Amino acid sequence: MKFTIEAIAPLPGLQARIDSKTKPPGSLGELERLALQIGMIQRSLTPSLGQPHLLVFAGDHGAAPAGISAYPQEVTWQMVENFLAGGAAISVFARHNGLRLQVVDAGVAHDFGPRSGLIDAKIASGTRNYLEQAAMSPEQRDQALAHGAAIVDGLAGEGCRVLGFGEMGIGNTASASLLTHQLTGTPLTDCVGRGTGLDDAGLARKRALLAQAAKRANLPPDADALDVLAEFGGFEIAMMTGAMLAAAAQRMLLLIDGFIVTAALLVAARHAPAVRDYCVFCHRSAEAGHQAQLRSLAAEPLLDLGLRLGEGTGAALAWPLVRAAAAFVNEMASFASAGVSEQI
Repeated sequence: MKFTIEAIAPLPGLQARIDSKTKPPGSLGELERLALQIGMIQRSLTPSLGQPHLLVFAGDHGAAPAGISAYPQEVTWQMVENFLAGGAAISVFARHNGLRLQVVDAGVAHDFGPRSGLIDAKIASGTRNYLEQAAMSPEQRDQALAHGAAIVDGLAGEGCRVLGFGEMGIGNTASASLLTHQLTGTPLTDCVGRGTGLDDAGLARKRALLAQAAKRANLPPDADALDVLAEFGGFEIAMMTGAMLAAAAQRMLLLIDGFIVTAALLVAARHAPAVRDYCVFCHRSAEAGHQAQLRSLAAEPLLDLGLRLGEGTGAALAWPLVRAAAAFVNEMASFASAGVSEQI
């Protein structure tokens, strides 16, 4: 798939507008950088954050039954039910912060039927076991990318300017670890964490299994990112990748959550580097591999709260800061309008 994503560029008058507000220059710190980014993305001196959405992409992983997670695979569909019922952490945070939440069934091993708040984009009932073969065929990968892009194009048509990303899938920290190792060159051991709460023995087993998967695939260090995605990704990760590329092509602001979401972004950024310009890195995950991802993307997150839940919770928690950045540009008085003397 091809996406036309333009690198963002300086907008005449935007920095001056930020500097003219009644404050010492730079005194709002990261909010000023964020305001500048939002204005450049939208090519506007008065940015609008209309129709913000948060999409939680869900999928199952064929390697999960091998013991790479502390939880059984059926937790994936059970948590989707929790999202739809409004009882999960992301449900609460999205509701209280004014984000419209929708769940995307990218490949859950369960039949939900038509449900309010659920987008049925299922590729299959989970990926194949990457310990034995590629997680998905090239055709399945491309279908997932296309589905993600189509969902975003539909939201853009409704006026969505901001898109947050979350995920759910038992075993997907393992998938993200393999993607991170392959795409950043970081030693696999440094990319593998405890996920949903593995003990020491479980962590050792997870590392051994993922080393086995990496050896089986035997990919070269410069393997194409989409080939790496097909080897180790989940349908939810592939669909997020397509959604990110389409969102950047639509000049949306992308709210990037933690480890698994950033794994999808790594793939997208290798495929189309300009996508990174449209991203707000919302928080620093407690998962070890997230540090390698952030280094590779030269990213500094807004929050560092020790989160490792996923679901898009970091994106929802950072959203008020993003709103504040746009609000001060649009609503804060300037020195001239307030009659306040400027710096000598």
